[in-house]
Amino acid sequence: MDKVRKGEIPWTKLDDLHRMILEDLLKQYKIEGLSEEEKVNWAHVWRRLKPWPDSVEGLSRLKKKYIISPMSNGNVALMTNLAKFAGLPWDVILGSDLVEHYKPDREMYLSAPLYLDLKPQQVMMCAAHASDLQAARSYGLRTGFIYRPNEYGGDLSAWRPRLNRAILTWFL
Repeated sequence: MDKVRKGEIPWTKLDDLHRMILEDLLKQYKIEGLSEEEKVNWAHVWRRLKPWPDSVEGLSRLKKKYIISPMSNGNVALMTNLAKFAGLPWDVILGSDLVEHYKPDREMYLSAPLYLDLKPQQVMMCAAHASDLQAARSYGLRTGFIYRPNEYGGDLSAWRPRLNRAILTWFL
């Protein structure tokens, strides 16, 4: 994504970047014999991620009162397939291919107010990444930090869903 953001390669959707990375890894590790179908399956693994255990329930509750959407570096097809696989109840998907920019570019953060006919201060971005929230706030969006103790790996027994719900509720 950074090569796209820096203009080193033309706009490329995330699914295609994943495929490019896969092709590089296959060459690097001298892996041969995969069919095209197997390569597509591996390149699309992000479409089959399991959600955090409290995500579907929490999003479903939020959806009763708010418009909910990912603001993702993923392209719309990737995020649509992920939603279908994981049962994520989004109202709309704000993928990077709609604005042909990746976060932390301004265009990504301002796509929510643009496409949803809202003012930036009427949009709240919730995320587990502080840098993402800092960028969103710098463009006028409200922010909510979602604590995910194992976001970058670690002991799964440390995960505390009550704490996650309490933190999300505090920001709402």
